[in-house]
Amino acid sequence: MFTIEGVAARTGLAVPLARRPVAVVAVLYAALVFPLAGNYGLTADELYFRMLGDDPRWGYFDQPALAPLFAKAGTVLFGDTVWGVRAPALLCGLAIVVLSALITAELGGGTRAQVLSAATTGTSGVVLVMGHFLLTNSPDLVAWCAVALFAMRALLRGNGRWWLAAGVTCGVATYAKYVVLLLPVTLVVALLVVGPRRELRSRWLWAGAGLALVLTAPNFVYQAVNGWPQLVMARALSEGNWTDGLMFPLDVAIMAGPAVTVILGAGLAFVLRRPQWRPVRALGAAYLLGTALVLGLAPSGIDYTEGYWVPLIAAGSVVADEWIARSRSRLRTVVAVLSVFAVVQVVVSLPVMPARVYVKYPGSSLTTETIGWERLVGQVADAYAALPADERSRAVVLTRNFGEAGALHWMRDEHLLPPIHSGHNELYFRGAPPDSADVVIAVGVDENRLKQDFRECDVVARIDNGYGLETTEQGRAISVCREPRAPWSALWPGYRLIGAY
Repeated sequence: MFTIEGVAARTGLAVPLARRPVAVVAVLYAALVFPLAGNYGLTADELYFRMLGDDPRWGYFDQPALAPLFAKAGTVLFGDTVWGVRAPALLCGLAIVVLSALITAELGGGTRAQVLSAATTGTSGVVLVMGHFLLTNSPDLVAWCAVALFAMRALLRGNGRWWLAAGVTCGVATYAKYVVLLLPVTLVVALLVVGPRRELRSRWLWAGAGLALVLTAPNFVYQAVNGWPQLVMARALSEGNWTDGLMFPLDVAIMAGPAVTVILGAGLAFVLRRPQWRPVRALGAAYLLGTALVLGLAPSGIDYTEGYWVPLIAAGSVVADEWIARSRSRLRTVVAVLSVFAVVQVVVSLPVMPARVYVKYPGSSLTTETIGWERLVGQVADAYAALPADERSRAVVLTRNFGEAGALHWMRDEHLLPPIHSGHNELYFRGAPPDSADVVIAVGVDENRLKQDFRECDVVARIDNGYGLETTEQGRAISVCREPRAPWSALWPGYRLIGAY
Protein backbone atom coordinates (compact mmCIF):
# COMPACT_ATOMS: atom_id res chain seq x y z
CA MET A 1 0.00 0.00 0.00
CA PHE A 2 1.40 3.42 -0.95
CA THR A 3 0.58 6.88 0.30
CA ILE A 4 -0.03 9.83 -1.98
CA GLU A 5 3.70 10.56 -1.82
CA GLY A 6 4.43 7.05 -3.10
CA VAL A 7 6.26 6.03 0.09
CA ALA A 8 5.30 2.67 1.54
CA ALA A 9 3.47 3.24 4.80
CA ARG A 10 0.85 1.51 6.86
CA THR A 11 -0.24 2.79 10.19
CA GLY A 12 -3.39 2.64 12.26
CA LEU A 13 -5.69 -0.35 11.87
CA ALA A 14 -5.54 -0.92 8.11
CA VAL A 15 -4.99 -4.40 6.67
CA PRO A 16 -4.41 -5.32 3.01
CA LEU A 17 -7.37 -5.47 0.67
CA ALA A 18 -8.47 -9.06 0.02
CA ARG A 19 -8.28 -8.52 -3.71
CA ARG A 20 -9.41 -11.88 -5.07
CA PRO A 21 -12.37 -12.47 -2.76
CA VAL A 22 -13.55 -8.88 -3.19
CA ALA A 23 -13.11 -9.19 -6.96
CA VAL A 24 -15.33 -12.30 -6.89
CA VAL A 25 -18.05 -10.33 -5.08
CA ALA A 26 -17.73 -7.51 -7.63
CA VAL A 27 -18.03 -9.95 -10.53
CA LEU A 28 -21.10 -11.56 -8.97
CA TYR A 29 -22.62 -8.11 -8.51
CA ALA A 30 -22.05 -7.29 -12.18
CA ALA A 31 -23.42 -10.70 -13.22
CA LEU A 32 -26.56 -9.95 -11.23
CA VAL A 33 -27.18 -6.38 -12.37
CA PHE A 34 -25.98 -6.22 -15.97
CA PRO A 35 -28.24 -8.90 -17.55
CA LEU A 36 -31.28 -7.05 -16.18
CA ALA A 37 -30.24 -3.67 -17.57
CA GLY A 38 -32.33 -4.04 -20.71
CA ASN A 39 -35.56 -5.14 -19.04
CA TYR A 40 -38.60 -2.93 -19.74
CA GLY A 41 -36.94 0.36 -20.74
CA LEU A 42 -35.35 3.57 -19.48
CA THR A 43 -36.66 5.73 -16.66
CA ALA A 44 -37.82 9.28 -17.29
CA ASP A 45 -34.58 10.61 -15.80
CA GLU A 46 -32.45 8.39 -18.04
CA LEU A 47 -34.37 9.49 -21.12
CA TYR A 48 -33.85 13.09 -20.01
CA PHE A 49 -30.12 12.63 -19.38
CA ARG A 50 -29.76 11.13 -22.83
CA MET A 51 -31.38 14.23 -24.36
CA LEU A 52 -29.26 16.67 -22.35
CA GLY A 53 -26.11 14.71 -23.15
CA ASP A 54 -26.46 15.78 -26.79
CA ASP A 55 -25.87 19.36 -25.61
CA PRO A 56 -22.96 19.18 -23.11
CA ARG A 57 -22.75 22.22 -20.82
CA TRP A 58 -21.31 23.31 -17.47
CA GLY A 59 -24.74 22.86 -15.95
CA TYR A 60 -28.45 22.77 -16.58
CA PHE A 61 -31.41 24.46 -14.95
CA ASP A 62 -32.27 21.51 -12.72
CA GLN A 63 -28.93 19.75 -12.25
CA PRO A 64 -25.17 19.78 -12.76
CA ALA A 65 -23.53 18.28 -15.81
CA LEU A 66 -22.16 14.88 -14.79
CA ALA A 67 -25.17 12.53 -15.17
CA PRO A 68 -25.98 13.71 -18.74
CA LEU A 69 -22.26 13.46 -19.54
CA PHE A 70 -22.22 9.88 -18.25
CA ALA A 71 -25.27 9.04 -20.37
CA LYS A 72 -23.55 10.47 -23.44
CA ALA A 73 -20.31 8.62 -22.71
CA GLY A 74 -22.23 5.37 -22.26
CA THR A 75 -23.99 5.69 -25.62
CA VAL A 76 -20.74 6.60 -27.39
CA LEU A 77 -18.72 3.75 -25.86
CA PHE A 78 -21.35 1.02 -25.61
CA GLY A 79 -24.01 2.01 -28.15
CA ASP A 80 -27.19 4.05 -28.04
CA THR A 81 -29.12 1.33 -26.26
CA VAL A 82 -30.59 0.77 -22.82
CA TRP A 83 -27.41 -1.10 -21.86
CA GLY A 84 -25.25 1.72 -23.20
CA VAL A 85 -27.06 4.40 -21.22
CA ARG A 86 -26.86 2.30 -18.05
CA ALA A 87 -23.27 1.05 -18.37
CA PRO A 88 -21.91 4.00 -16.31
CA ALA A 89 -24.37 3.15 -13.53
CA LEU A 90 -23.04 -0.42 -13.36
CA LEU A 91 -19.48 0.93 -13.11
CA CYS A 92 -20.61 3.17 -10.26
CA GLY A 93 -22.17 0.19 -8.48
CA LEU A 94 -18.96 -1.81 -8.85
CA ALA A 95 -16.93 1.10 -7.49
CA ILE A 96 -19.19 1.33 -4.43
CA VAL A 97 -18.81 -2.40 -3.73
CA VAL A 98 -15.01 -2.20 -3.89
CA LEU A 99 -14.88 1.02 -1.86
CA SER A 100 -16.93 -0.63 0.89
CA ALA A 101 -14.28 -3.36 1.14
CA LEU A 102 -11.47 -0.78 1.16
CA ILE A 103 -13.16 1.10 4.01
CA THR A 104 -13.56 -2.17 5.91
CA ALA A 105 -9.86 -2.91 5.44
CA GLU A 106 -9.03 0.58 6.71
CA LEU A 107 -10.96 -0.20 9.90
CA GLY A 108 -8.98 -3.39 10.42
CA GLY A 109 -11.46 -5.85 8.93
CA GLY A 110 -9.94 -9.02 7.50
CA THR A 111 -10.92 -11.04 4.44
CA ARG A 112 -14.24 -12.28 5.80
CA ALA A 113 -15.25 -8.82 7.01
CA GLN A 114 -14.35 -7.29 3.64
CA VAL A 115 -16.35 -9.90 1.73
CA LEU A 116 -19.28 -9.41 4.11
CA SER A 117 -19.09 -5.64 3.63
CA ALA A 118 -18.88 -5.85 -0.16
CA ALA A 119 -21.71 -8.39 -0.39
CA THR A 120 -23.94 -6.53 2.08
CA THR A 121 -23.38 -3.23 0.33
CA GLY A 122 -23.93 -4.72 -3.11
CA THR A 123 -27.24 -6.32 -2.15
CA SER A 124 -28.61 -3.27 -0.33
CA GLY A 125 -31.59 -1.73 -2.07
CA VAL A 126 -29.80 1.58 -2.56
CA VAL A 127 -26.73 0.17 -4.31
CA LEU A 128 -28.76 -2.23 -6.44
CA VAL A 129 -30.84 0.71 -7.69
CA MET A 130 -27.82 3.01 -8.19
CA GLY A 131 -26.00 0.31 -10.14
CA HIS A 132 -28.99 -0.49 -12.34
CA PHE A 133 -30.51 2.92 -13.13
CA LEU A 134 -28.37 5.86 -14.16
CA LEU A 135 -29.26 8.52 -11.59
CA THR A 136 -27.53 11.62 -10.27
CA ASN A 137 -27.12 9.57 -7.08
CA SER A 138 -25.03 6.93 -8.89
CA PRO A 139 -21.76 8.92 -9.18
CA ASP A 140 -22.72 10.90 -6.06
CA LEU A 141 -22.67 7.78 -3.87
CA VAL A 142 -19.28 6.77 -5.28
CA ALA A 143 -17.93 10.17 -4.29
CA TRP A 144 -19.31 9.95 -0.74
CA CYS A 145 -17.64 6.55 -0.28
CA ALA A 146 -14.33 7.80 -1.67
CA VAL A 147 -14.35 10.92 0.52
CA ALA A 148 -15.12 8.80 3.59
CA LEU A 149 -12.23 6.44 2.72
CA PHE A 150 -9.78 9.32 2.27
CA ALA A 151 -10.93 10.98 5.49
CA MET A 152 -10.43 7.70 7.37
CA ARG A 153 -6.93 7.37 5.97
CA ALA A 154 -6.10 10.91 7.03
CA LEU A 155 -7.46 10.33 10.54
CA LEU A 156 -6.30 6.75 11.18
CA ARG A 157 -2.90 6.93 9.49
CA GLY A 158 -2.06 10.45 10.59
CA ASN A 159 -1.28 11.36 6.97
CA GLY A 160 -3.02 14.67 6.28
CA ARG A 161 -2.25 14.54 2.56
CA TRP A 162 -5.29 12.31 2.13
CA TRP A 163 -7.39 15.44 2.73
CA LEU A 164 -6.18 16.63 -0.68
CA ALA A 165 -7.70 13.55 -2.31
CA ALA A 166 -10.92 14.13 -0.36
CA GLY A 167 -11.05 17.75 -1.54
CA VAL A 168 -10.52 16.86 -5.20
CA THR A 169 -13.22 14.18 -4.99
CA CYS A 170 -15.70 16.62 -3.41
CA GLY A 171 -15.00 19.23 -6.07
CA VAL A 172 -15.52 16.82 -8.95
CA ALA A 173 -18.60 15.30 -7.29
CA THR A 174 -20.43 18.63 -7.23
CA TYR A 175 -20.89 18.14 -10.97
CA ALA A 176 -23.18 15.22 -10.06
CA LYS A 177 -24.98 16.66 -7.02
CA TYR A 178 -24.20 19.61 -4.79
CA VAL A 179 -25.37 17.65 -1.74
CA VAL A 180 -21.96 15.91 -1.55
CA LEU A 181 -20.76 19.06 0.24
CA LEU A 182 -22.95 18.03 3.18
CA LEU A 183 -20.35 15.38 4.09
CA PRO A 184 -17.30 17.66 4.54
CA VAL A 185 -19.39 20.33 6.25
CA THR A 186 -20.86 17.92 8.82
CA LEU A 187 -17.50 16.19 9.21
CA VAL A 188 -15.74 19.45 10.11
CA VAL A 189 -18.46 20.26 12.67
CA ALA A 190 -18.24 16.72 14.05
CA LEU A 191 -14.45 17.04 14.41
CA LEU A 192 -15.05 20.18 16.44
CA VAL A 193 -17.58 18.39 18.67
CA VAL A 194 -16.11 14.89 19.15
CA GLY A 195 -12.56 15.31 17.85
CA PRO A 196 -9.82 14.83 17.15
CA ARG A 197 -9.84 18.67 17.20
CA ARG A 198 -6.16 18.88 16.34
CA GLU A 199 -7.12 17.84 12.81
CA LEU A 200 -8.84 21.22 12.37
CA ARG A 201 -5.39 22.81 12.61
CA SER A 202 -4.05 20.69 9.76
CA ARG A 203 -3.03 22.75 6.74
CA TRP A 204 -3.78 19.70 4.60
CA LEU A 205 -7.44 19.67 5.62
CA TRP A 206 -7.92 23.31 4.66
CA ALA A 207 -5.86 22.86 1.50
CA GLY A 208 -8.25 20.05 0.55
CA ALA A 209 -11.19 22.35 1.24
CA GLY A 210 -9.57 24.96 -1.00
CA LEU A 211 -9.15 22.45 -3.82
CA ALA A 212 -12.82 21.51 -3.53
CA LEU A 213 -13.86 25.16 -3.81
CA VAL A 214 -11.60 25.77 -6.81
CA LEU A 215 -12.91 22.73 -8.67
CA THR A 216 -16.55 23.54 -7.96
CA ALA A 217 -16.16 27.25 -8.83
CA PRO A 218 -17.50 26.86 -12.41
CA ASN A 219 -20.64 25.33 -10.87
CA PHE A 220 -21.22 28.39 -8.72
CA VAL A 221 -20.39 30.75 -11.58
CA TYR A 222 -23.02 29.01 -13.72
CA GLN A 223 -25.54 29.29 -10.91
CA ALA A 224 -24.83 32.98 -10.31
CA VAL A 225 -24.94 33.91 -13.99
CA ASN A 226 -28.24 32.05 -14.47
CA GLY A 227 -30.06 33.36 -11.40
CA TRP A 228 -29.38 30.44 -9.02
CA PRO A 229 -31.71 27.92 -10.70
CA GLN A 230 -30.90 25.24 -8.11
CA LEU A 231 -32.59 27.38 -5.46
CA VAL A 232 -35.67 27.63 -7.69
CA MET A 233 -35.64 23.85 -8.10
CA ALA A 234 -35.19 23.31 -4.36
CA ARG A 235 -38.26 25.42 -3.61
CA ALA A 236 -40.30 23.53 -6.22
CA LEU A 237 -39.21 20.15 -4.85
CA SER A 238 -39.91 21.12 -1.26
CA GLU A 239 -43.58 21.96 -1.74
CA GLY A 240 -45.62 19.33 0.10
CA ASN A 241 -42.77 16.84 0.13
CA TRP A 242 -41.28 16.81 3.63
CA THR A 243 -39.97 13.71 5.33
CA ASP A 244 -41.75 12.66 8.51
CA GLY A 245 -38.99 12.31 11.09
CA LEU A 246 -40.88 9.53 12.88
CA MET A 247 -40.87 7.48 9.66
CA PHE A 248 -37.18 8.03 8.94
CA PRO A 249 -35.92 4.75 10.50
CA LEU A 250 -38.55 2.82 8.54
CA ASP A 251 -37.51 4.62 5.34
CA VAL A 252 -33.90 3.57 5.96
CA ALA A 253 -34.96 -0.06 6.52
CA ILE A 254 -36.98 -0.05 3.29
CA MET A 255 -34.29 1.56 1.14
CA ALA A 256 -31.26 -0.25 2.55
CA GLY A 257 -32.99 -3.50 3.46
CA PRO A 258 -33.79 -4.85 6.94
CA ALA A 259 -30.67 -7.00 7.35
CA VAL A 260 -28.42 -4.26 5.97
CA THR A 261 -30.01 -1.77 8.36
CA VAL A 262 -29.06 -3.95 11.35
CA ILE A 263 -25.42 -4.01 10.22
CA LEU A 264 -25.54 -0.27 9.52
CA GLY A 265 -26.92 0.39 13.00
CA ALA A 266 -24.22 -1.74 14.60
CA GLY A 267 -21.60 0.15 12.63
CA LEU A 268 -22.91 3.50 13.85
CA ALA A 269 -23.01 2.36 17.47
CA PHE A 270 -19.49 0.96 17.47
CA VAL A 271 -17.94 3.83 15.51
CA LEU A 272 -19.19 6.14 18.26
CA ARG A 273 -18.03 3.99 21.19
CA ARG A 274 -15.12 1.70 20.17
CA PRO A 275 -11.80 3.04 21.55
CA GLN A 276 -9.64 1.98 18.59
CA TRP A 277 -12.03 3.79 16.21
CA ARG A 278 -11.93 6.99 18.23
CA PRO A 279 -10.05 8.90 15.46
CA VAL A 280 -12.97 8.31 13.07
CA ARG A 281 -15.75 8.85 15.60
CA ALA A 282 -16.51 12.07 13.73
CA LEU A 283 -17.90 10.04 10.80
CA GLY A 284 -20.64 8.62 13.01
CA ALA A 285 -21.35 12.02 14.52
CA ALA A 286 -21.44 13.54 11.02
CA TYR A 287 -24.18 11.08 10.04
CA LEU A 288 -26.29 12.05 13.04
CA LEU A 289 -25.73 15.73 12.36
CA GLY A 290 -26.45 15.38 8.65
CA THR A 291 -29.64 13.45 9.35
CA ALA A 292 -30.79 16.12 11.79
CA LEU A 293 -30.10 18.85 9.22
CA VAL A 294 -31.92 16.99 6.48
CA LEU A 295 -34.98 16.30 8.59
CA GLY A 296 -35.07 19.88 9.77
CA LEU A 297 -34.24 21.77 6.59
CA ALA A 298 -34.32 19.71 3.41
CA PRO A 299 -37.18 18.21 1.38
CA SER A 300 -37.61 14.45 0.92
CA GLY A 301 -34.43 14.01 2.91
CA ILE A 302 -33.85 10.26 2.84
CA ASP A 303 -31.92 10.55 -0.44
CA TYR A 304 -29.57 13.09 1.10
CA THR A 305 -28.29 10.75 3.80
CA GLU A 306 -27.55 7.62 1.76
CA GLY A 307 -23.94 8.64 1.28
CA TYR A 308 -23.24 8.15 4.98
CA TRP A 309 -24.43 4.55 4.95
CA VAL A 310 -21.63 2.61 3.24
CA PRO A 311 -18.87 3.54 5.74
CA LEU A 312 -21.21 2.56 8.57
CA ILE A 313 -22.04 -0.74 6.82
CA ALA A 314 -18.29 -1.34 6.55
CA ALA A 315 -17.86 -0.73 10.28
CA GLY A 316 -20.84 -2.95 11.05
CA SER A 317 -19.31 -5.72 8.93
CA VAL A 318 -16.16 -5.66 11.09
CA VAL A 319 -18.34 -5.98 14.20
CA ALA A 320 -20.40 -8.76 12.62
CA ASP A 321 -17.26 -10.64 11.63
CA GLU A 322 -16.02 -10.54 15.20
CA TRP A 323 -19.38 -11.89 16.37
CA ILE A 324 -19.30 -14.64 13.72
CA ALA A 325 -15.79 -15.71 14.76
CA ARG A 326 -17.07 -16.87 18.16
CA SER A 327 -19.10 -19.74 16.68
CA ARG A 328 -19.23 -21.65 13.39
CA SER A 329 -23.00 -21.82 13.49
CA ARG A 330 -23.20 -18.03 13.51
CA LEU A 331 -21.57 -17.87 10.09
CA ARG A 332 -24.25 -20.14 8.63
CA THR A 333 -26.97 -18.06 10.29
CA VAL A 334 -25.61 -14.78 8.96
CA VAL A 335 -25.16 -16.15 5.44
CA ALA A 336 -28.69 -17.59 5.44
CA VAL A 337 -30.33 -14.40 6.73
CA LEU A 338 -28.41 -12.11 4.38
CA SER A 339 -29.10 -14.41 1.43
CA VAL A 340 -32.85 -14.40 2.05
CA PHE A 341 -33.01 -10.65 2.39
CA ALA A 342 -30.70 -10.21 -0.62
CA VAL A 343 -33.15 -12.17 -2.79
CA VAL A 344 -36.01 -10.02 -1.54
CA GLN A 345 -34.05 -6.83 -2.25
CA VAL A 346 -33.23 -7.97 -5.78
CA VAL A 347 -36.86 -8.81 -6.56
CA VAL A 348 -38.13 -5.52 -5.10
CA SER A 349 -35.40 -3.26 -6.53
CA LEU A 350 -34.67 -4.71 -9.98
CA PRO A 351 -36.89 -5.69 -12.95
CA VAL A 352 -36.43 -9.44 -12.57
CA MET A 353 -40.06 -10.41 -13.25
CA PRO A 354 -41.95 -10.25 -16.56
CA ALA A 355 -43.82 -6.97 -16.90
CA ARG A 356 -47.23 -8.66 -16.62
CA VAL A 357 -46.24 -10.13 -13.24
CA TYR A 358 -44.71 -6.89 -12.06
CA VAL A 359 -47.95 -5.05 -12.80
CA LYS A 360 -49.79 -7.27 -10.32
CA TYR A 361 -47.05 -7.02 -7.68
CA PRO A 362 -45.40 -3.60 -8.09
CA GLY A 363 -41.94 -2.97 -6.68
CA SER A 364 -39.70 0.02 -7.24
CA SER A 365 -41.41 3.19 -8.48
CA LEU A 366 -38.42 3.70 -10.77
CA THR A 367 -39.19 0.39 -12.48
CA THR A 368 -42.79 1.54 -12.94
CA GLU A 369 -41.49 4.49 -14.96
CA THR A 370 -39.81 2.19 -17.47
CA ILE A 371 -42.99 0.45 -18.63
CA GLY A 372 -45.09 1.71 -21.53
CA TRP A 373 -42.89 4.17 -23.41
CA GLU A 374 -43.09 2.22 -26.66
CA ARG A 375 -46.88 2.33 -26.64
CA LEU A 376 -46.90 6.05 -25.82
CA VAL A 377 -44.61 6.81 -28.74
CA GLY A 378 -46.73 4.62 -31.01
CA GLN A 379 -49.90 6.47 -29.99
CA VAL A 380 -48.28 9.84 -30.74
CA ALA A 381 -47.00 8.56 -34.08
CA ASP A 382 -50.52 7.37 -34.93
CA ALA A 383 -51.96 10.78 -34.07
CA TYR A 384 -49.40 12.43 -36.35
CA ALA A 385 -50.04 9.96 -39.19
CA ALA A 386 -53.79 10.69 -38.95
CA LEU A 387 -53.29 14.39 -39.68
CA PRO A 388 -54.08 15.64 -43.20
CA ALA A 389 -50.96 15.82 -45.32
CA ASP A 390 -50.99 19.62 -45.50
CA GLU A 391 -51.03 19.88 -41.67
CA ARG A 392 -48.08 17.60 -40.97
CA SER A 393 -45.53 20.16 -42.15
CA ARG A 394 -46.93 22.68 -39.65
CA ALA A 395 -47.26 20.28 -36.72
CA VAL A 396 -45.18 19.90 -33.57
CA VAL A 397 -45.40 17.67 -30.50
CA LEU A 398 -45.76 19.37 -27.11
CA THR A 399 -45.20 17.18 -24.03
CA ARG A 400 -46.00 17.92 -20.42
CA ASN A 401 -42.75 16.50 -19.00
CA PHE A 402 -39.22 15.47 -19.90
CA GLY A 403 -40.01 11.75 -19.67
CA GLU A 404 -42.49 11.94 -22.54
CA ALA A 405 -40.16 14.21 -24.52
CA GLY A 406 -37.23 11.88 -23.86
CA ALA A 407 -39.16 8.79 -24.98
CA LEU A 408 -40.18 10.47 -28.24
CA HIS A 409 -36.61 11.63 -28.80
CA TRP A 410 -35.32 8.12 -28.01
CA MET A 411 -37.53 6.40 -30.59
CA ARG A 412 -37.87 9.10 -33.22
CA ASP A 413 -35.80 7.10 -35.73
CA GLU A 414 -38.35 4.27 -35.56
CA HIS A 415 -41.42 6.49 -36.04
CA LEU A 416 -42.35 9.42 -38.22
CA LEU A 417 -42.65 12.32 -35.78
CA PRO A 418 -42.64 16.13 -36.01
CA PRO A 419 -40.32 18.36 -33.89
CA ILE A 420 -40.63 17.77 -30.13
CA HIS A 421 -41.01 20.54 -27.54
CA SER A 422 -41.51 20.60 -23.78
CA GLY A 423 -41.61 23.27 -21.09
CA HIS A 424 -40.27 21.00 -18.34
CA ASN A 425 -37.14 22.22 -16.53
CA GLU A 426 -34.15 22.60 -18.88
CA LEU A 427 -36.23 21.77 -21.97
CA TYR A 428 -38.14 25.04 -21.54
CA PHE A 429 -34.97 26.93 -22.47
CA ARG A 430 -34.66 25.08 -25.78
CA GLY A 431 -37.42 27.38 -26.95
CA ALA A 432 -41.05 27.53 -27.96
CA PRO A 433 -42.40 26.07 -31.19
CA PRO A 434 -42.18 28.45 -34.17
CA ASP A 435 -45.20 30.64 -34.85
CA SER A 436 -45.75 28.68 -38.04
CA ALA A 437 -46.64 25.64 -35.87
CA ASP A 438 -50.41 26.03 -35.76
CA VAL A 439 -51.08 22.30 -35.30
CA VAL A 440 -50.01 20.74 -32.00
CA ILE A 441 -50.08 17.14 -30.81
CA ALA A 442 -50.20 17.66 -27.04
CA VAL A 443 -49.08 14.76 -24.85
CA GLY A 444 -50.23 14.72 -21.23
CA VAL A 445 -50.77 18.49 -21.20
CA ASP A 446 -53.57 19.91 -19.06
CA GLU A 447 -56.72 19.86 -21.18
CA ASN A 448 -58.11 23.09 -19.73
CA ARG A 449 -54.91 24.92 -20.61
CA LEU A 450 -55.16 23.68 -24.18
CA LYS A 451 -58.80 24.75 -24.55
CA GLN A 452 -57.82 28.19 -23.30
CA ASP A 453 -54.93 28.60 -25.74
CA PHE A 454 -56.35 27.02 -28.93
CA ARG A 455 -59.54 27.61 -30.87
CA GLU A 456 -59.89 23.93 -31.68
CA CYS A 457 -58.68 21.06 -29.50
CA ASP A 458 -59.78 17.41 -29.56
CA VAL A 459 -58.66 14.43 -27.48
CA VAL A 460 -57.69 11.71 -29.97
CA ALA A 461 -56.40 9.10 -27.49
CA ARG A 462 -55.63 8.38 -23.86
CA ILE A 463 -52.17 7.17 -22.96
CA ASP A 464 -52.34 3.46 -22.24
CA ASN A 465 -49.30 1.38 -21.27
CA GLY A 466 -51.19 -1.80 -22.13
CA TYR A 467 -51.09 -3.20 -18.58
CA GLY A 468 -53.38 -0.85 -16.72
CA LEU A 469 -50.39 0.07 -14.57
CA GLU A 470 -50.78 3.36 -12.74
CA THR A 471 -48.00 5.64 -13.92
CA THR A 472 -47.58 9.40 -14.27
CA GLU A 473 -48.75 9.14 -17.90
CA GLN A 474 -51.48 6.51 -17.71
CA GLY A 475 -54.83 7.92 -18.80
CA ARG A 476 -53.57 11.37 -19.74
CA ALA A 477 -54.83 12.86 -22.98
CA ILE A 478 -53.17 12.95 -26.36
CA SER A 479 -54.83 15.92 -28.03
CA VAL A 480 -54.66 17.51 -31.45
CA CYS A 481 -55.02 21.28 -31.23
CA ARG A 482 -55.25 23.88 -33.97
CA GLU A 483 -55.20 27.66 -34.35
CA PRO A 484 -53.39 29.08 -31.32
CA ARG A 485 -55.04 32.22 -29.95
CA ALA A 486 -51.72 34.08 -29.55
CA PRO A 487 -48.12 33.88 -30.80
CA TRP A 488 -46.03 31.15 -29.21
CA SER A 489 -43.82 33.74 -27.50
CA ALA A 490 -46.88 34.75 -25.47
CA LEU A 491 -48.18 31.22 -24.89
CA TRP A 492 -44.90 29.52 -24.00
CA PRO A 493 -44.56 30.64 -20.32
CA GLY A 494 -47.88 28.94 -19.59
CA TYR A 495 -46.36 25.56 -20.46
CA ARG A 496 -43.37 25.88 -18.18
CA LEU A 497 -43.13 23.15 -15.53
CA ILE A 498 -40.55 23.30 -12.72
CA GLY A 499 -39.91 20.33 -10.52
CA ALA A 500 -39.33 16.60 -10.50
CA TYR A 501 -40.79 14.25 -13.10
